Amino acid sequence: MQQTKIWWKLLRPHTLTASFVPVLVGTVSALSITDIKIPLFLAMLIASILIQAATNMFNEYYDYKRGLDNEHSVGIGGAIVRYGISPRTVMGIAVAFCGIAVLLGVYICMESSWWLAVIGSICIAAGYFYTGGPVPIAYTPLGEITAGLFMGLGIISISFFIQTGTITADIILISIPLSILIGAILMANNIRDRKGDKENGRKTLAILLGHQGAVRFLAGMFTVSYLLVVALVLTGKESWWLLLVGISLPKAIRAIQEFHGKTKNAEMIDAMKFTAQVNTQFGFLLALGLFLGHLYG
Repeated sequence: MQQTKIWWKLLRPHTLTASFVPVLVGTVSALSITDIKIPLFLAMLIASILIQAATNMFNEYYDYKRGLDNEHSVGIGGAIVRYGISPRTVMGIAVAFCGIAVLLGVYICMESSWWLAVIGSICIAAGYFYTGGPVPIAYTPLGEITAGLFMGLGIISISFFIQTGTITADIILISIPLSILIGAILMANNIRDRKGDKENGRKTLAILLGHQGAVRFLAGMFTVSYLLVVALVLTGKESWWLLLVGISLPKAIRAIQEFHGKTKNAEMIDAMKFTAQVNTQFGFLLALGLFLGHLYG
């Protein structure tokens, strides 16, 4: 039982909604054009979760190799040093997850378009090079935008395409708020780890902005996400049902409040938790709003 809990922590389950929710939003959006093909939805869902889990493991492996994690590391990272898991095993499972995702991708391509093989390969490469390679994306100010583009816009668009065979301007627009919130999860993580990351040579956006500047930037990300949904409704592009996302607003406010005045990593755990919950709640409510809009207009 203890070993199961350790492996569950290694998957970083609180981050996996960042892959599940975009698939749901992209698939529900397709209802305005076609009936949903459940096998394709499930294949896309499992492949996305596997790639996200593999990315988390690549991150675990390379943070260990570069000495960023130790037994005193705060948060869910550092499982290798904390629990004595073999680094080779972690990397092996990550590669296996990518392999299974590729097999699912072959099925998806057979049912839709082989162009997705190119896009899927790029997504897997992005997951690896986020912390792997000579110049990891995680060490640059581009982490948030990379996560948002691939896990938000990318997954939503692919999920929509495999159901409909097309990409529309509307699906691009609906993906932007969620893409921003996925980037916000990474921003929250980088705010917490800012001091340690700076000591280890990283140049994340949080480091460049400083603590207060990064928290203000995070607040701006939340604000823009909600305002974009309001704009889509007011311009008539989407139904009023999308305003259900407002139910998640208190979580966003709480996340910002929890970051203010905090200086130690352990003090910012709740802020990170609330930020992840914003993405989850916002995404589910967005999908629900799209579904209800399809039913009732």
